[in-house]
Amino acid sequence: MSNKTPTGKASKGSVSVIVSNGRIQLRFHFAGRRYYISTGYPDTPHHQKLAKLKAAEIEKDILYERFDPKNLSKYSPTGSSRKITPITPSKKTQPNLAQLWEKYTEFKRGSLSVSTIAKDYTKVDRCINFHLPSKSIDDAVIIRDWLVANKTANSAKRILTQLSACCNWAVKSKLIANNPFIGMAVDIKIPKGESEDTDIDPFSLEERDKIIQGFKSVRETTPKEYRYYKHYAPLIEFLFSTGCRPSEGVALQWKHISEDFRTIRFEQAVVESENGLVCKKGLKTQKRRSFPANAKLVALLKSIKPEDTTGEAKVFPAPKGGWIDAHNLTNRAWHSVLEKVNINYRKLYQTRHTFITAALETPIMMPDGKMRILEAKDVAKLVGTSAKMIYEHYAGTRRELFVPEF
Repeated sequence: MSNKTPTGKASKGSVSVIVSNGRIQLRFHFAGRRYYISTGYPDTPHHQKLAKLKAAEIEKDILYERFDPKNLSKYSPTGSSRKITPITPSKKTQPNLAQLWEKYTEFKRGSLSVSTIAKDYTKVDRCINFHLPSKSIDDAVIIRDWLVANKTANSAKRILTQLSACCNWAVKSKLIANNPFIGMAVDIKIPKGESEDTDIDPFSLEERDKIIQGFKSVRETTPKEYRYYKHYAPLIEFLFSTGCRPSEGVALQWKHISEDFRTIRFEQAVVESENGLVCKKGLKTQKRRSFPANAKLVALLKSIKPEDTTGEAKVFPAPKGGWIDAHNLTNRAWHSVLEKVNINYRKLYQTRHTFITAALETPIMMPDGKMRILEAKDVAKLVGTSAKMIYEHYAGTRRELFVPEF
């Protein structure tokens, strides 16, 4: 009775005599369940001896494998089973996928950019809460099959990768016992042509010029629309002329433009956060970069700079003076102008792809009078990406290969 192992726990099959609310109880484990038997005895030396005799009886029955949990009344001093209470340890409720994702997002918040949280993580959150057929991690296979059936292979793979990362964190945080999504994303093969990096469909130079002119003087518009489109015309021309990301272009302030307009410093970006648009320091792949403006770009910047402006003023302010929302620009102007100038719709980001492609394919006159095409590493430096990316996604697919005469 009350025998202890070296760890301090009661040994298997032993019965403890304890006191609760002034009354003596017998406590023991059998077949994974905990049992309490209330003797009804007050805590006196005499009754302690009686309780120990009952405890010894239970231990003996367990030892000789004749203990019957259905007949516990025989151990009650009153012969009644009313006060016998077998207790099964409570099972901890397992959090669902929505709860895990919320906790995981909060854990990651400090190490991620506000735009990653607002776009990528919010997108997964919406998928979990409004689209998935189940939020239970026990239904991981059902969730995977739904994603494969209802999303592109690329999107399904990304979401499963995120869910697996979330559950890996939850296992380490002792919130769940195992990760049911492990290895699922690896099994999804991306068909050729579906990779998100292949969304490169640049405009021709003729289309580029039509779009820029369309923003300046598009026909068949109301006076209000005309003012709205014209307001964005300098930004559209600037994006086509520099190949910068739209988020970098709208973040420019006049302090980032040299006094002679010949050098542009990109060092911040306007991104979407959970609380709206914010301007953050640094760029997607680097802290900052300089861009040399050509004569045409210098003329554009000179023409739009207000007199007596401050360095903090925005180069391309929104109509009401704040940061330009690229999504709002796309929905309210970009769509309409492309339709009015009869050009197939492509995303605003294709202004960047257009610049890169043209830079790789258009010969330029060098100071020595010779024509030359910019090398991939030079274009990469201008637009803030890697030469590897240029070779893989632009130079390798957009330029003709030939064998020279050796």
